[in-house]
Amino acid sequence: MTVNPYARDLDKNPANHQPLTPISILERTALAYPDRVAVIHGEARLSYREFWSRSRRLASALTERGIGKGDTVSVMLSNTPAMLEAHFGVPMTKAVLHSLNTRLDAAVIAFQLDHAETKIVIVDREFADVMREALGRASVKPLVIDYDDPHYPADAPYPKGGRIGSLDYEDFLAAGDPDFTWPMPDDEWDAISLNYTSGTTGNPKGVVYHHRGAALMVYANTIHAGMGKHPVYLWTLPMFHCNGWCFPWTVPAQAGTQVCLRWVRPRAMYDAIAEHGVTHLCGAPIVMATLINASDADKRDFPQTVTFNTAAAPPPEAVLAGMAEAGFQVNHLYGLTETYGPATVNEWHGEWDALEPRTRTAKKARQGVPYLALEGLTVMDPDTMEPVPTDGTTIGEVMFRGNIVMKGYLKNPSATAEAFRGGWFHSGDLGVMHPDGYIQLKDRSKDIIISGGENISSIEVEDALYKHPAVGACGVVARHDDKWGEVPIAFVELKPGREAGEAELLDHCRTLLARFKVPKTVLFHEIPKTSTGKIQKFKLREMAKQG
Repeated sequence: MTVNPYARDLDKNPANHQPLTPISILERTALAYPDRVAVIHGEARLSYREFWSRSRRLASALTERGIGKGDTVSVMLSNTPAMLEAHFGVPMTKAVLHSLNTRLDAAVIAFQLDHAETKIVIVDREFADVMREALGRASVKPLVIDYDDPHYPADAPYPKGGRIGSLDYEDFLAAGDPDFTWPMPDDEWDAISLNYTSGTTGNPKGVVYHHRGAALMVYANTIHAGMGKHPVYLWTLPMFHCNGWCFPWTVPAQAGTQVCLRWVRPRAMYDAIAEHGVTHLCGAPIVMATLINASDADKRDFPQTVTFNTAAAPPPEAVLAGMAEAGFQVNHLYGLTETYGPATVNEWHGEWDALEPRTRTAKKARQGVPYLALEGLTVMDPDTMEPVPTDGTTIGEVMFRGNIVMKGYLKNPSATAEAFRGGWFHSGDLGVMHPDGYIQLKDRSKDIIISGGENISSIEVEDALYKHPAVGACGVVARHDDKWGEVPIAFVELKPGREAGEAELLDHCRTLLARFKVPKTVLFHEIPKTSTGKIQKFKLREMAKQG
């Protein structure tokens, strides 16, 4: 039998095989650019030397408290330096970082603390009251460390709460060793973070990321967000959401500067962009609306073009035009918590700029092709697991495969097995595959409206409503109907200072949609959203049931 010569005497060893991890990326940058500004927070500036030192102090202090592999450190922090330090300091101990959504109520926080078996909690004093209540409800009794932001705005809309911990964050760091020798992960498959699904379904699950996926996202984000040397990144996306789409680990790869922002406010965003030379930011469509609808008093001029990464549903053409006029280039991405955030990108071809408006808009509506770090992206019939025709019409479920797909759901083997059925991650999103290989979302599987046997995409109806100049936000859901089974109804928020009635919006929809797709009712109501700007359809469905 012939022996494969490439399989003999060429084994893995420490010299030629090390686990991928984003931690070593920060170490490299601190070595190469120690004096470069890594973090801006108010009047404070942290160099890469200081950022690296503080992260190691945190790891050292956590280790002294017994934190190690398999332990969970939960943080309830805003977009502050402490949150960035946690993204490196916690995994340096081989522990797992659990970032809590800062808008959750006490009952949900308590559930997550117990489910994660949290050993230590670091909490910003802005969220002290809700965390105090959550800890009172939880079975676990973690060590609690208060983060008292020294640059908390004096005119803040939310006052600081009282101290609830036994230690102060800065005192905790001071006890740590700035030269702490951190261990590499034993395996790149080891868990690095825990993120609970955002709750648009009302049923959050604990999504586990690994070091390999986090490291690969650094490289993919750098490429697909166009992050050249020394980018300046503004934190408008909450870092608790999919670990900020992995950008806390990404920005240091090119020795970039991370500009912290506690609250998304138009004046603060424009000030940061103009004064710090921001080149990149991420966010939901609501952040774009905040920017382009800002008052003239809040807006600032800036010379650079700023890349705005947005995910999931494509922005309406009017929003894209408004962003371009304001100096922003929109990069359309798509992904889920289970895919470390964005995993596809609408790779834009320059020649598409010359297309007539309707065709160009259709191109922009697509979620695109896989990230370079994703090995498989397809649209399949979830029952047969056969790919749908690449005709841009046949609807199937969008599925993912690759190294930037989660390890699974914590302590939920049945949900993990179902999510990975057939060797693919089932997104729950319905879409089509175009002939050129670009996917396009049509709806969530639970959001499709079946009226008289016909499928109605809520996204398609929402797109039509967004084309009306008075519509600021909208959500379309199904309501039971004795004749048709289900009919679409629309919830609408108007833009400030704009007016439109139900009849006007319905007439507008009739010019763009088949009659059976036109909403039967338009209700003017504040649209419930998650902290990341996603519309909570399950709440709209409950509101629809209640009339």
